[in-house]
Amino acid sequence: MASAHEPGEVTWVEVPGGRLAVEIFRSDTEPVLAIHGISSQRKLWNWLRAAAPDLSLIAPDLRGRGDSVGVTLSSSIGRHAADMVLVMNNLGLEAVHVCGMSMGGFVAVEMATAFPGRVKSLILVDGGFPMAVPPGLTPETLPTLFASRLARMDREFGSVREYATFFARTAPLLDPDDPLLLDYLAHDLYGPLVRLDADALMADAADIFFGPSKWRQLQVPVRLLTAEWSTGAGSTPAYPAEAVRAFRDALDVPVTVRPVPGVDHAASIMTMTGARATADLIAEALNAETLA
Repeated sequence: MASAHEPGEVTWVEVPGGRLAVEIFRSDTEPVLAIHGISSQRKLWNWLRAAAPDLSLIAPDLRGRGDSVGVTLSSSIGRHAADMVLVMNNLGLEAVHVCGMSMGGFVAVEMATAFPGRVKSLILVDGGFPMAVPPGLTPETLPTLFASRLARMDREFGSVREYATFFARTAPLLDPDDPLLLDYLAHDLYGPLVRLDADALMADAADIFFGPSKWRQLQVPVRLLTAEWSTGAGSTPAYPAEAVRAFRDALDVPVTVRPVPGVDHAASIMTMTGARATADLIAEALNAETLA
């Protein structure tokens, strides 16, 4: 059985502005393209790897993050989607199931609608559908909303442990001593600095909150995992039940919803509780195709 700590095969894919790093975990299952969130990178899937070690996974670092931090040109949901199609082309894949977390869900939806036939189904982890805009939020005030992420780039960290202590302040349900989290955070760092491009972060944030969404055009099955909270216990969720019902009622394709109690947005994938729920939805998607 594979270990979540065992690295996959890293390949590099040419995209406009540079090369994306893509980590591939090969197994007997059909490969799943896994797209991380807005301030994250490919090690976000450490917990999913631990929950489903036999899953074949394609895990890119999106432009502006991790090993792909040096890719130039502006960032957007549409550009990420086009990048993911280039990754698929490079690997000789015509169509795949796509799992996207947070912003990765928005990229997955864009792929499914802008590139018909390339996406078999969507597994969306607390993302992909429009999120409620916080009161008073404008494109100009976005940096305030993302202040904690931007703060990572304004300082140096003497060690991964020091970074973990800092990181835990904005992810209260995560265990700063979790080996999977420490491995994830180590990939964030290049020496003492966090590998996250601020311009890419803010451009993508503006796209999520103020850009157009094609979710109403979806023509593939959707499996949506929703967290009980946004940041910490008791906080307002990104997807209240009434909003999820409205999304489901507006679509003509099957929409499976899996609420996960006791987790917030980050913990929806960065804990074993969230990862197991995600793994279950992926297994459902793969099994549904096998039975079709």
